Amino acid sequence: MAIPMVTFNNGNKFPILGLGTWQATKEECQNSVRTALDAGYRHIDTAYAYGNEADIGEVLQEYMKAGKLKRSDFYITTKLWLTHHQPERVIECLNISLANLKLDYVDLYLIHGPCAFEDTGTGFYPLKPDGTPAFLNLPPEKTWEGMEKAVKLGKAKNIGVSNFTCDQIDRICKIATIKPVTNQVECHAYFNQADMHRFCQQRGILLTSYGSLGSPGRPEMLKRDTDSILLDDPLIKKLADKYKKSAGQVLLRNLTQRNILVIPKSIKPARIKQNMQVFDFKLTDAEMKQIEGLQKNVRLFKNDLGKGHPEFPF
Repeated sequence: MAIPMVTFNNGNKFPILGLGTWQATKEECQNSVRTALDAGYRHIDTAYAYGNEADIGEVLQEYMKAGKLKRSDFYITTKLWLTHHQPERVIECLNISLANLKLDYVDLYLIHGPCAFEDTGTGFYPLKPDGTPAFLNLPPEKTWEGMEKAVKLGKAKNIGVSNFTCDQIDRICKIATIKPVTNQVECHAYFNQADMHRFCQQRGILLTSYGSLGSPGRPEMLKRDTDSILLDDPLIKKLADKYKKSAGQVLLRNLTQRNILVIPKSIKPARIKQNMQVFDFKLTDAEMKQIEGLQKNVRLFKNDLGKGHPEFPF
């Protein structure tokens, strides 16, 4: 079964389900991408900060050279890192990503987060000489100027944001000549982002969910002190039994039924294939309402990096 497409506010089509590639070794990442492409995935989500764009680029070249896929057959998302928020540096960062991916353009380019940092050469979250975070007080609206330039240069087909608040999106919409097509955020049954979803819908912006399954494999430093294991939730397990599906498939179905894009990450071939088998059943309105009732309004990702920045979104 082909993965359904959504339509962005600019009329461009995009797959509602893709493969996430965060936290994978080169071999794991490349094998996952191959498995996904062979299974029928067409959207691969990566980022400058993941350090795996070159690994993905090798696989894409392999498939195009073998005649298995044309460039127009697949969709690549990557993200602008926090050290390149100055408008003139947006293209510089994108060019690095394009060189690594061995592509002329990406299908979706996102601002990875709203907090700008000075590039002091001291890692992904740069520090000043005194050891404090090298925050740059630069509003996302300024960064958006560089994002729009990426579209005008033909280097990005669509542009959007990630981890942004409603206020930050509103500020961008007020100055934008090209509107964001999506906001990629933590979103799952325990943190369903209902308010953000409604806000974005009113502006013609789609949500993309990361951590859709509760991200049990996230690093310890990003784990909150919570016993909430979404995949073990009794209601989700009960629905999985009813539909003869896995708990993960029920959670992904719930999100796609809400017209939210999903990018589940897995390095297990069976799981990668399973994650796309969510379009052959439908949850009832009553079941969707029951899952809505699981909302705990609790983020499972602990993200304190950037705390104290004037644009800190969490």
